[in-house]
Amino acid sequence: MYTFQGIMNSQAAAGQGAGERIRAALLTWPGVSAEPHRFGGIEYRYGRKEMGHVHGDRLADLPFPRKIHDELIAAGRAELHHVLPETGWVSRWISSAEEAADVIALFRINYDRYSGAAAATDHEAEAEDQA
Repeated sequence: MYTFQGIMNSQAAAGQGAGERIRAALLTWPGVSAEPHRFGGIEYRYGRKEMGHVHGDRLADLPFPRKIHDELIAAGRAELHHVLPETGWVSRWISSAEEAADVIALFRINYDRYSGAAAATDHEAEAEDQA
C-alpha cells in the first residue's frame, strides 16, 4: 500500500481538503488500500476491486452496477461519468472540503457491496467445509 505521505503532508499543512478527508475516512475501513491511479489521483481498492478514485480535492469517479448508477444520478448524488457517460461509472464533482462526506457515502456503497460479497463468499466456503 502506498501512503502518499509526501503529497498528503503538503495538503495537511494547508488544512484538510476534501481529498485528505476522503482518504482519512476510507483508510479506516478494513481491507481498503490506496494507490496511485493510472489517470492521476488516488485509487481506493477493497482487495483487488477498485471502489473508485479521487482526483485531488475536485472530483471522484466510482463504478456502479447500472441500477445503482441510475438511482444515484436520479437522486442528484452523482453525474454521468465526465469521460465515459455510457458506462456504469459516475462522477461526483467536489466544490468544497465539506462535500467530502457526500463522496465518502458513495464510496461506502461500494465498500458495503464488496465487503458484503466477500463475507458471503467466506460464509459459503465455511458451509462447504462443514458439509
